[in-house]
Amino acid sequence: MSLMDKVKEMFGQHPDQAKSGVDKAGDMFDQRTGGKYADKVDKAQERADQYIDHSGQGRQQPTNPPQDGAQGQGDQGQGGPGPAGL
Repeated sequence: MSLMDKVKEMFGQHPDQAKSGVDKAGDMFDQRTGGKYADKVDKAQERADQYIDHSGQGRQQPTNPPQDGAQGQGDQGQGGPGPAGL
């Protein structure tokens, strides 16, 4: 399991903690840059929150290997279907 897979799994299992971490990181970045990039940081925080919300929907159950319908799709190193497969 790659690092990104672990992060995505954490997002799905603990979305409130993930959002809190995003907010704290953005606030720290704003503080260290004197708010110079506050608008960009706010947009990034919003997008991260949307991603966390999206990754938690319907992705909590497939933490175990798929049992039905997964044969024949092949493992191409991508970790399963992308957003189009939802």
